[in-house]
Amino acid sequence: MTQASKVDASVGARNRAIILAAAEKAFAAQGFRGTSVQQVADKAGLPKTNVLYYFKSKQELYLAVLKETMSLWNSSFDKATADDDPAQMLADYIAEKMELSRTHPLASKIFAMEIINGAPNLNHYFDDEHSDWMAGRVAILKAWTELGKMQAIDPHYLLFNIWASTQHYADFSTQITRLRGAKMKKADFEEATRNLVTVTLTGCGLTVPEKYRIVTA
Repeated sequence: MTQASKVDASVGARNRAIILAAAEKAFAAQGFRGTSVQQVADKAGLPKTNVLYYFKSKQELYLAVLKETMSLWNSSFDKATADDDPAQMLADYIAEKMELSRTHPLASKIFAMEIINGAPNLNHYFDDEHSDWMAGRVAILKAWTELGKMQAIDPHYLLFNIWASTQHYADFSTQITRLRGAKMKKADFEEATRNLVTVTLTGCGLTVPEKYRIVTA
C-alpha cells in the first residue's frame, strides 16, 4: 500500500467513525423513522454527499450502527467453555454489560427501540448471528448444570434477566436519575454491579467472587 493509499484509508476510517457517532446520537434521539441522512450529516459536520459516499442509504447506515452495537456486546462470556467457572464467567459478563450501559448508553437505547418496534430493520444476518450466539451460551449453561457446577435454572430466562437488569441502566437512565436525585457516576455503577452480581449468582447457587462482593461499612 502506498503512502497516499494509507492516508486515504486513514481519512476514510476517521470519517466513518465520525458518521457512525453522529448517527448513533440521531437514531437514539429520533429513532429510525424520525432521522434523516441530512440530520446525521449536520451532526457529523460533513456534507450529505460524504455520508452517502460511505453509506449508500439511511437503512445501510442504521444497520451499521446496529452492527457496531452487537460488536460492542462481545465479551469473555462468548468464549466460555464447560471447563470454566460459572461464577467467574457470569460475574464478569454482568460487569461487562454494566460497563457498556455506563459508557455506551445510546447504543443500548437504539437496539431497545428497534426490538420494541418489532425489529423491522434487523435482517437475517442479525437474526441468525444472535440466535447462534444464544444457542451456544444456552449449551454452556446447561453443561455447567449437568456437571453440578450451578443450580438448574432455565438458561434462556437467566440470560433474559441479565440483559434486562444490565441494559435497564442505559435504557431507563432518566428514570434512575430522577428517582435517585442524581445521575449515576462510575462508583455508583460499580456498586450496582456488585449488587446485581450478588442477586444473580446467589440465585444460581453460586458463590460470589471476592472482587464482586458487596462492600459493607
